[in-house]
Amino acid sequence: MFRNVRLPDREHPVDIGIRDGVFAKIGDLRTVVSAKEIDAEGALMLPPFVESHIHLDTVLTAGEPERNRSGTLFEGIRIWQQRKVRLTREDVISRAMQVIRSQISQGILYVRTHADISDPNLTALKALLELRERLAPYMKLQVIAFPQDGIYSCPDNQRRLEKALELGADGVGAIPHCEYTREDGVASLQFAFALAERHGRMVHVFCDETDDGHSRFLEVTAELAIKSGLGEKVAASHACASSYYNEAYFQKLLCLTARSNINIVACPLVNAAMQGRFDPYPKGRGIARIKDFWQAGVNTSVAHDDMMTPFYPLGTGSMLQAAHMAVHLAHMTGTEEMEEAIRMITSRAAKILQIQDEYGIQEGNPASFVIMPVKNTIDLLRLQPVCRYVVSHGAIIAETHPANTFIHLE
Repeated sequence: MFRNVRLPDREHPVDIGIRDGVFAKIGDLRTVVSAKEIDAEGALMLPPFVESHIHLDTVLTAGEPERNRSGTLFEGIRIWQQRKVRLTREDVISRAMQVIRSQISQGILYVRTHADISDPNLTALKALLELRERLAPYMKLQVIAFPQDGIYSCPDNQRRLEKALELGADGVGAIPHCEYTREDGVASLQFAFALAERHGRMVHVFCDETDDGHSRFLEVTAELAIKSGLGEKVAASHACASSYYNEAYFQKLLCLTARSNINIVACPLVNAAMQGRFDPYPKGRGIARIKDFWQAGVNTSVAHDDMMTPFYPLGTGSMLQAAHMAVHLAHMTGTEEMEEAIRMITSRAAKILQIQDEYGIQEGNPASFVIMPVKNTIDLLRLQPVCRYVVSHGAIIAETHPANTFIHLE
């Protein structure tokens, strides 16, 4: 029993009863005696945080073999191409597990990771699929087969994508803006959607991660989602070029994107650092138009993306850090907007992973949640606290004792 818990949609604290790993009762349970009881002291309970876009195969490789001095996507890709030839199963699992432990301590129990399949041996993919099974009792890990070097720019990736899905990858990716030509970019999306339809998998596109306002693959992704019927099983990450579209085109694109039911995944930490490098002043903001997509009815999440990689030398893995950056860059500091930013790293991100049937604090659902030492969601963004408790299927798997600070003044 967790007593004296504060829920975002309840005015007064409640008690949470857990039995056999699921939420048994939620409400005033003062007369119920439990074998184990924890007083949450009015702290906030949320469903677990959801990471909807990270690269667990590249984490903790910053500076190997060199630093990304320009800070651009293109240099990051070049450096990663050198580093990935040294990948081994042990290397990938060791680095990924360091980050996963950090994610769990920060309340992240659902993760979608991309695995670069441009390696002929599919080393990273196989290692992450192995981790997916190992972590299943505690964390739900999804693995997307990601063709970093392109599908038509690197034709061997067509066969590797097929093999990745046969091995059990949860979805297929594409990176159309990095193909040699726009025509190849469109063809790469058509290939990815056809493959997903054939295998019954999801699609997750790296879409228009560029400051080029002529990069318009989001419209192609939305069109294919409509024609294929995949709809909400499709996610488009980054969409940075949307910051550079003329307004008439963007408004048309908003309508198409909303109609298609696809999801947008914004990566404000990485894109704020990487985009705008070629702009004169005043520089563009360089991230997807999060607020506009959300207000148009497009399901939108916020993701961390990279953590100490050739693409981004910083990062803690914290979803609150990513949401904090998002509300600043997207001008979402109104009360409702900040509350929405928390949904973008919880329930909205859960919808992208297609786990909404098992996700959330309600009777009958798996008892997976976090207890945060604050009273409201806005303080989550303001203070970015560490989780007091992280619970997975009724078991406490991470616990952080509050720090004590002593101020010595005369």
